[in-house]
Amino acid sequence: MNNSFLPVRIVPKEDAVFWLDKDGCWRNRHGKFHHPKIIARFHACIRKDEHGFYLTQDHPDFREKVYFPYEDTALFVFDVQEKDQNVILKLNTGQDVPLPPDKLSIHNDHLYMDLDGDRVKFSERALVTLSKYMQFDEERGRTWLNYQERSRIIPDYQDQRC
Repeated sequence: MNNSFLPVRIVPKEDAVFWLDKDGCWRNRHGKFHHPKIIARFHACIRKDEHGFYLTQDHPDFREKVYFPYEDTALFVFDVQEKDQNVILKLNTGQDVPLPPDKLSIHNDHLYMDLDGDRVKFSERALVTLSKYMQFDEERGRTWLNYQERSRIIPDYQDQRC
Protein backbone atom coordinates (compact mmCIF):
# COMPACT_ATOMS: atom_id res chain seq x y z
CA MET A 1 0.00 0.00 0.00
CA ASN A 2 1.23 3.49 -0.85
CA ASN A 3 1.96 5.22 2.48
CA SER A 4 0.55 8.53 1.25
CA PHE A 5 -2.94 7.00 1.39
CA LEU A 6 -2.72 5.93 5.02
CA PRO A 7 -5.00 7.76 7.43
CA VAL A 8 -3.09 10.16 9.66
CA ARG A 9 -3.34 10.14 13.44
CA ILE A 10 -2.24 13.38 15.04
CA VAL A 11 -0.52 13.45 18.43
CA PRO A 12 -0.49 17.02 19.80
CA LYS A 13 2.73 18.17 21.42
CA GLU A 14 1.03 18.17 24.84
CA ASP A 15 0.67 14.38 24.48
CA ALA A 16 4.09 13.62 22.99
CA VAL A 17 6.24 11.37 25.18
CA PHE A 18 9.53 12.84 23.95
CA TRP A 19 10.99 16.30 23.44
CA LEU A 20 14.09 18.07 22.19
CA ASP A 21 16.14 19.83 24.86
CA LYS A 22 17.98 23.16 24.58
CA ASP A 23 21.15 21.38 23.39
CA GLY A 24 19.48 19.38 20.61
CA CYS A 25 19.26 16.11 22.56
CA TRP A 26 16.15 13.95 22.44
CA ARG A 27 14.68 13.07 25.83
CA ASN A 28 11.75 11.29 27.41
CA ARG A 29 10.67 10.84 31.02
CA HIS A 30 13.53 8.34 31.52
CA GLY A 31 16.18 10.82 30.40
CA LYS A 32 18.37 11.47 27.42
CA PHE A 33 18.22 9.12 24.41
CA HIS A 34 21.45 7.16 23.97
CA HIS A 35 20.95 4.93 20.92
CA PRO A 36 22.69 6.69 17.99
CA LYS A 37 20.46 5.19 15.29
CA ILE A 38 17.26 6.25 17.06
CA ILE A 39 18.65 9.75 17.66
CA ALA A 40 19.70 10.09 14.01
CA ARG A 41 16.32 8.82 12.81
CA PHE A 42 14.41 11.29 14.99
CA HIS A 43 16.53 14.21 13.75
CA ALA A 44 16.24 13.16 10.11
CA CYS A 45 12.45 12.94 10.37
CA ILE A 46 11.86 16.49 11.64
CA ARG A 47 9.39 18.33 9.43
CA LYS A 48 7.34 21.48 9.82
CA ASP A 49 3.88 22.54 8.76
CA GLU A 50 1.53 25.36 9.75
CA HIS A 51 1.02 23.72 13.18
CA GLY A 52 4.70 23.37 14.08
CA PHE A 53 7.49 20.81 14.07
CA TYR A 54 6.63 17.13 14.01
CA LEU A 55 7.90 13.60 13.36
CA THR A 56 6.05 10.93 11.42
CA GLN A 57 6.06 7.19 11.76
CA ASP A 58 4.24 4.72 9.55
CA HIS A 59 2.30 1.89 11.16
CA PRO A 60 0.58 -0.90 9.20
CA ASP A 61 -2.80 0.85 9.14
CA PHE A 62 -2.02 4.52 9.75
CA ARG A 63 0.63 7.21 9.75
CA GLU A 64 1.33 8.82 13.10
CA LYS A 65 2.22 12.51 13.09
CA VAL A 66 3.67 13.61 16.44
CA TYR A 67 4.11 17.29 17.17
CA PHE A 68 6.87 17.50 19.74
CA PRO A 69 7.86 20.14 22.28
CA TYR A 70 11.32 21.66 22.30
CA GLU A 71 13.07 23.82 24.86
CA ASP A 72 14.70 26.37 22.55
CA THR A 73 14.42 25.42 18.91
CA ALA A 74 13.89 22.27 16.87
CA LEU A 75 16.73 23.00 14.46
CA PHE A 76 20.45 22.87 15.22
CA VAL A 77 23.74 23.18 13.38
CA PHE A 78 25.57 20.03 14.43
CA ASP A 79 28.60 20.28 12.14
CA VAL A 80 30.53 22.84 10.12
CA GLN A 81 32.49 21.80 7.04
CA GLU A 82 34.71 23.71 4.65
CA LYS A 83 34.27 23.03 0.97
CA ASP A 84 35.88 25.02 -1.84
CA GLN A 85 36.46 28.09 0.38
CA ASN A 86 32.84 27.98 1.53
CA VAL A 87 31.46 27.00 4.91
CA ILE A 88 28.68 24.43 4.84
CA LEU A 89 26.48 23.96 7.89
CA LYS A 90 25.14 20.48 8.58
CA LEU A 91 21.79 20.64 10.35
CA ASN A 92 20.42 18.03 12.72
CA THR A 93 17.89 17.16 9.99
CA GLY A 94 20.73 16.19 7.65
CA GLN A 95 20.24 19.28 5.48
CA ASP A 96 23.36 21.11 4.24
CA VAL A 97 23.12 24.91 4.26
CA PRO A 98 25.73 27.41 3.11
CA LEU A 99 26.77 29.77 5.90
CA PRO A 100 24.58 32.89 5.65
CA PRO A 101 26.69 35.60 7.37
CA ASP A 102 23.86 38.15 7.33
CA LYS A 103 21.45 35.74 9.06
CA LEU A 104 23.48 35.17 12.23
CA SER A 105 22.70 36.58 15.67
CA ILE A 106 23.72 36.07 19.26
CA HIS A 107 21.24 35.57 22.07
CA ASN A 108 22.18 34.71 25.67
CA ASP A 109 25.74 33.86 24.57
CA HIS A 110 24.53 31.36 21.94
CA LEU A 111 24.92 31.68 18.18
CA TYR A 112 21.80 31.35 16.03
CA MET A 113 20.89 31.80 12.42
CA ASP A 114 17.62 32.52 10.72
CA LEU A 115 16.65 29.92 8.14
CA ASP A 116 13.50 30.86 6.27
CA GLY A 117 12.00 32.31 9.44
CA ASP A 118 13.05 29.43 11.70
CA ARG A 119 15.65 29.88 14.43
CA VAL A 120 18.59 27.48 14.19
CA LYS A 121 20.97 27.12 17.14
CA PHE A 122 24.64 26.25 16.75
CA SER A 123 25.74 23.31 18.86
CA GLU A 124 28.85 23.70 20.96
CA ARG A 125 30.79 21.50 18.54
CA ALA A 126 29.71 23.56 15.53
CA LEU A 127 30.51 26.80 17.32
CA VAL A 128 34.03 25.62 18.15
CA THR A 129 34.62 24.78 14.47
CA LEU A 130 33.20 28.11 13.29
CA SER A 131 35.14 30.09 15.92
CA LYS A 132 38.19 30.43 13.67
CA TYR A 133 36.09 32.86 11.60
CA MET A 134 34.99 34.83 14.64
CA GLN A 135 36.58 37.57 16.71
CA PHE A 136 35.30 39.19 19.89
CA ASP A 137 35.95 42.89 20.40
CA GLU A 138 35.96 43.30 24.20
CA GLU A 139 36.18 47.07 24.06
CA ARG A 140 32.98 47.35 22.03
CA GLY A 141 31.34 44.16 23.26
CA ARG A 142 30.77 42.92 19.71
CA THR A 143 31.46 39.69 17.89
CA TRP A 144 32.70 39.83 14.31
CA LEU A 145 32.50 37.21 11.58
CA ASN A 146 35.47 37.31 9.21
CA TYR A 147 34.43 35.25 6.21
CA GLN A 148 35.03 35.43 2.46
CA GLU A 149 37.23 38.53 2.77
CA ARG A 150 34.52 40.47 4.63
CA SER A 151 34.01 41.34 8.27
CA ARG A 152 30.51 41.63 9.67
CA ILE A 153 29.22 42.28 13.14
CA ILE A 154 27.10 39.43 14.44
CA PRO A 155 24.25 41.36 16.06
CA ASP A 156 22.82 40.60 19.44
CA TYR A 157 19.30 39.28 19.10
CA GLN A 158 17.84 42.33 20.85
CA ASP A 159 19.55 44.54 18.20
CA GLN A 160 17.47 42.98 15.45
CA ARG A 161 13.95 44.02 14.60
CA CYS A 162 11.44 41.26 15.14
